[in-house]
Amino acid sequence: MDASLTKPLLIFDGDCSFCRRWIARWQHLTGEAIDYAPYQREAARFPSIPRENFGRAVHLIEPDGTVRRAADAVLRSLALAKQKRWLRWLYDHVAPFAWITEAAYRLIAANRNIIDPLDKIIVGTETRPSSYALTRAVFLRLLGVIYLIAFTSFVVQMDGLVGSNGILPASALVDAATRELGASRWWTLPTFAYLGSSDASLHAMCIAGIVCSCLLIVGVAPLLMTVATWALYLSLMTIGQIFLGYQWDALLLETGFLAIFFSPPLWASFRNPRPPSRIVLFMLRWLLFRLMFLSALVKWFSGDDSWRDMTALRYHFETQPIPTWTSWYAHHSPPWMLATSCAIMFFIEGIVPFFYFLPRRSRMLGFWLTVLLQVNIMASGNYGFFNLLTIVLAVTLLDDAAIARVLRIKLPPLSFKRSRLRAAVVAPIAAVVFIAGVMTGAERVLLRRIDWPRPMIALQQCVQPLSVANSYGLFAAMTKSRPEIIVEGSDDGRVWKAYAFKWKPGDVNRRPGFCEPHMPRLDWQMWFAALDPYGNQQWFVSFAVKLLQGEPKVLKLLANNPFPDHPPKFVRARMYDYHFSDAAEHAATGAWWARTLSGELLAPISLQQAQPTTRADELHL
Repeated sequence: MDASLTKPLLIFDGDCSFCRRWIARWQHLTGEAIDYAPYQREAARFPSIPRENFGRAVHLIEPDGTVRRAADAVLRSLALAKQKRWLRWLYDHVAPFAWITEAAYRLIAANRNIIDPLDKIIVGTETRPSSYALTRAVFLRLLGVIYLIAFTSFVVQMDGLVGSNGILPASALVDAATRELGASRWWTLPTFAYLGSSDASLHAMCIAGIVCSCLLIVGVAPLLMTVATWALYLSLMTIGQIFLGYQWDALLLETGFLAIFFSPPLWASFRNPRPPSRIVLFMLRWLLFRLMFLSALVKWFSGDDSWRDMTALRYHFETQPIPTWTSWYAHHSPPWMLATSCAIMFFIEGIVPFFYFLPRRSRMLGFWLTVLLQVNIMASGNYGFFNLLTIVLAVTLLDDAAIARVLRIKLPPLSFKRSRLRAAVVAPIAAVVFIAGVMTGAERVLLRRIDWPRPMIALQQCVQPLSVANSYGLFAAMTKSRPEIIVEGSDDGRVWKAYAFKWKPGDVNRRPGFCEPHMPRLDWQMWFAALDPYGNQQWFVSFAVKLLQGEPKVLKLLANNPFPDHPPKFVRARMYDYHFSDAAEHAATGAWWARTLSGELLAPISLQQAQPTTRADELHL
């Protein structure tokens, strides 16, 4: 052996492009701990090793004369560089692992010429190991934008929804929780509103959320800002009751919770080389996977044949909560186009999520296909910040090289230094969230509770109030008709005037509009109320009472007030069946909708009748 070796030398096939590319990647991992050289140049220094052996496998030669080859050499080089030493431990102590790694190495080495082009397609040609310092900085800033949208959108509606004179006053919930739950209310229904539930206090929470969101956007104290924004939005979600009970509210809280452990303490810098937690990075991708994959599963296993025969989109654009003018055109697309779009949707939601855990090039493809689907959904419907938040989650599929190429900035230096203390804290929290997420997802797909072991049930119940492990999946059963509630007021019980909402369908001649990323929560809740008109709609009774009282803060949630000088004496609600007008009718009359009266939901009531009544069934609802 060559006595001149001062550190281990890894010898590889310099004529193999596949080998050169992977050796370049390996050099980044091992740094200065290992020297590298092609056997075509160095084989003569080691005459005891047959030259043809160098062409079959890499060889690691250490200064003490020890020679290792194939997978043994690869894993030893990592261990010497103090990288991924657990792999070397498995090789030395778990015989099946050693056998599998050596067999895999032989298979790849024998088929390098075939695997080389596949490697370029699946993994890519980038030789620098993926790093995520830039990804973290961009993700946190974009998450700040989503928080800003969420807080700003809610604050302009809050008084009418949950203010002291709103439809469901937060103070009533706070008082009831304090009376019934005592000290446990802080965990069961967590909210800062226990410190004050006045309108000023609620506005202060929203304003604080807006300020913290802005600081997160510019990268100031991201750890503190992610804690603050998450806690503030959780507080608002609790007192928001049904108006903040949508899947994207839960998704924002789950994303925000993981972001706490993804954040650096002082500054979310684009040039911070310290790597983020790979555990949390995996959990963010896992959250995106659950969101997308569960959306496919709940549709396929819901029992709704329209999903399986690819006809669901014939109904979707017309019956979704708040259609846009583009929805009219999408609805009138040829059946083959709608069926094809449905199949593509299933592919992106059901197959592409597995790309999230594959090598770099596959993840990039998963990113673009996910973004493509979200942009198409945004182009034909109003879902608040939901699609934007999904895109922000998809950013975690990108690495620093991809981000740097877009931003045209220099890559930060590679760093493999990670905090063991932080990993020790993050790992058990991630495990709890992971298990709870699996449980809620399985229950969502199977549409029933499962007989989980008692410790798992306790764990799920423990985290449930924090909304950090939620179930997802919209439109499991496709709505095939569009009932709409039209609310009317009258002074005499004979002449009725309709209240117009800002975004939901009403006047058949009004063009459906875009309101995203704003989330008009009363309009959305009216869609749910129409689908289940005889369910528990206590909030709707309260809404009717506020109209009879002429409550200004509630009326601000509407597009018009047909009684500007005084409240009506009577209010009623009627049910209509809406459907998009056909092309001929639209061209002739300009109408976007056609409707027929289907029944009476709320018989005419006066303020005297409504005030002593608190049960929906007593009002014939």
